[in-house]
Amino acid sequence: MALESSVKGNSPSRKFIETSPTDCNNFDEELPFANSKPYIPCVFSKSHISKKLANRSIITKPFPSAPVRKPDVVSNGNSTEESGSNGRRSITDLPRALVSEILHCLEAKELGIVSCVSTLLNDIASDHHGWKDFYCERWGLPFGANCPLNSNSSGQKSWKELFVEREHRSKSFMGRYSIDVLRGHTEAVRAVFLLQPVKLIFTGGYDSAIHMWDMEEGLSIAVSRPLGCTIRAIVADTELLVAGGTDAFLQCWRAIEGHPHLFDITGSTMSQNSDFRLWGHEGPITCLALDSTRIYSGSWDMSVRVWDRALLKCLKIARHGDWVWALVPRGSTVASTAGRDVYIWDTESGNLIEVIYNAHGGNAHSLARSYSGDLLFTGGEDGAIHMFEINGYCDDDDKKPIATWVPHTGSVYSLAFEFPWLVSSSSDGRLALIDIRKLLKSGQRSSVRHTSKCKHASSNAVEPPQRMLNGVRPNLFSVDIGADRIVCAGEEGVVRVWNFSQALEIEKRVQALRSARLENRMRRRKAQIEMNEKGGRADQCSAAARRNQLNKDRAGIWHNKRGVEGNLKA
Repeated sequence: MALESSVKGNSPSRKFIETSPTDCNNFDEELPFANSKPYIPCVFSKSHISKKLANRSIITKPFPSAPVRKPDVVSNGNSTEESGSNGRRSITDLPRALVSEILHCLEAKELGIVSCVSTLLNDIASDHHGWKDFYCERWGLPFGANCPLNSNSSGQKSWKELFVEREHRSKSFMGRYSIDVLRGHTEAVRAVFLLQPVKLIFTGGYDSAIHMWDMEEGLSIAVSRPLGCTIRAIVADTELLVAGGTDAFLQCWRAIEGHPHLFDITGSTMSQNSDFRLWGHEGPITCLALDSTRIYSGSWDMSVRVWDRALLKCLKIARHGDWVWALVPRGSTVASTAGRDVYIWDTESGNLIEVIYNAHGGNAHSLARSYSGDLLFTGGEDGAIHMFEINGYCDDDDKKPIATWVPHTGSVYSLAFEFPWLVSSSSDGRLALIDIRKLLKSGQRSSVRHTSKCKHASSNAVEPPQRMLNGVRPNLFSVDIGADRIVCAGEEGVVRVWNFSQALEIEKRVQALRSARLENRMRRRKAQIEMNEKGGRADQCSAAARRNQLNKDRAGIWHNKRGVEGNLKA
């Protein structure tokens, strides 16, 4: 290829190369640099050219008027150094606020990896507000988090520390456990609720009384007076306790300030307005839920009612075409099951947003939902558990589940979700533990709308559960899950608490024992090898000594024979 060099003026630094774009890979001559010596044509081999290209940066000038940019030089006293490596800038040179916005696009695992790159990125990533989003998306606001957490103040944990601790504790459900049996009910138990922040358990059933238990000690704290009906649903937070049953009313207790157990369900303190009832349903109440401002109730009168917690009035009524079995509110929507269908309602307007028809082969008895609200779990009379993705933009009339589990041989009566674990109870008397993390896509933030966060499995694919808990009698009617506890109850009339709080410590001790045993085994093996080597050397020495003795004897005999022959010749 011919290279044409045009020189303007007398300065040898103004040299420009005109080449054809299609021949850029065929040149055999060295290109001149800006501010270089006068151009002298010469010929190099291609291997020599490739070595020179690897060691220097060639800047072609498409236009004669383009200026030559020099690398940025930072002066520091008497020395100068280029910014970055080879004049390049890194992400740490950007403003702190811009780096924080870039990190907001990362997942929790990626953000943790970035924090290990440098000290500056570690400071930004550790104090990043994304950790709060990660925590609340998985587990909601922690207890006592009404005021913002400050990592600089003493005695308070940062959002990153809270997230890492909770994520680590979620691994305990695959470890060892102990079972506490709580006895006190005289008949079958239909409803259990675990209030993890204050370590309380509430149960109710056919004996029409509410029982309050200490989660740590496993002891009965209080028993309410009989309500005159079967208790089918219980829900509570740190301000309100609500129970519902077959007499179609909501029995409520307000938290009493200074009370050691928040609620006085026995009525011994005679506190004014500590308990009250809400009337409105025309059939047995089957499910209850709470958020910060509302009470949600579902009934066999085929309706879901939304109550105002402050005004104690019904705000909205969602009419269904069949008995309502379960409901779960999240944000501005509430999901409910009626018959074999699943409904998504707007709580502000009361309008129906989405319907999932024929979710199960029979009645959809149970329902659970992630804290972000986009994952919905249903359990039915057919013994199957389905996971649906609710994104609010899909108009598909025949919505299919993205995952299915069939861990039970009977009806799935109850579901509870605590990220990443979904636990189910069934009429077959078993509990199923399901980890949904492997079904979630990595690198998808919940803030990205109109994108799926889950891996869509085949319509015929059935996922296996990660763990089955057996040893319980048939007909487990209710189950709930906390950070390290699972509470279940049923027809037997006793409440069982599966305690996983020591699982990680036990696993750590087991690993330490295994390491010690392995180390002792290696030591014994090494000592045996050394003993064998020493024994081999001793055997070699004894064999050599025997050979030397034998040779010595032979040499003596030969010497004597020569001596005798010499005497004879003489």
